Amino acid sequence: MISALNQLVDLVEEHLAEELDVNGLAGELGTTEYHLRRMFSSLAGMPLSEYVRRRRMTVAAADVVRGEDDLLSIAVRYGYGSTEAFGRAFRAVHGVGPRDVRRDGGPLRTQPRLRIRLTVEGSIPMDTRLVDRPAFRLVGHATRVPLIHQGVNPHIQQHIAALPPQEHLRLKSLGDADPGGLLQVCDDLDPDGTEGSELTYLHGVAVSRDTAAPDDLDAIEVPAGRWAVFRTAGPHPQALQTTWAATATEWFPSNPWRLRPGPSIVAVLERAADFSTATCELWLPVEPA
Repeated sequence: MISALNQLVDLVEEHLAEELDVNGLAGELGTTEYHLRRMFSSLAGMPLSEYVRRRRMTVAAADVVRGEDDLLSIAVRYGYGSTEAFGRAFRAVHGVGPRDVRRDGGPLRTQPRLRIRLTVEGSIPMDTRLVDRPAFRLVGHATRVPLIHQGVNPHIQQHIAALPPQEHLRLKSLGDADPGGLLQVCDDLDPDGTEGSELTYLHGVAVSRDTAAPDDLDAIEVPAGRWAVFRTAGPHPQALQTTWAATATEWFPSNPWRLRPGPSIVAVLERAADFSTATCELWLPVEPA
């Protein structure tokens, strides 16, 4: 996977002014675009689209400063149809417009070319198991929320707090499949993992495919497949978020599995009364790499 990601970085450099064929590269490398994008964003700390934009504007800035071509020619060279569109992208990266940089020589914010390396870590074993599950459904109350990587997501908190106590009891009584108990489900996630991008969050339970669910509940159909299950314990949600990040930096590079499209599921096994600490299981859909 590390080699595949570095080949992706090379492809970005070769085609800075063009649309990237990430799906084609993924096929050549024997993986999927979904997994490649998810691993890149986890390891690089930014979505692939953001890295491409920063690198494109870093290289374009040199052409702007040299002043040999007019701004429209530079805009077209880097895939923009107008100086206005180019100026917006340029300003988003450098904080100033290209005309200001041409006049003053800066300020410029450089995005160095990435080189991804696997460092020797892994001193703490990851408590993981692989589970094959038949098709099942996730039922509960769903909403659209923005993705937040660090700390508590207040939008999810508000969604759960709006449910009356008896509704949690009703949901628990419906669950008849693994993962057991009340679940925190994230679905329809942007493969780039962009901070602030929207996802579907469902507070609910797992039921077998044949279990009838009340009409007032939302449902996510989950096909049969294999899951990697990571157990985590400690301060919540920090311990869970740390483990989630470690799946990309440690587990997937060291194991012959890749992410497949599907919901990620958190099952809370034990927790403090104030939810300051918790023992959880993180379920991620996987397939052979």
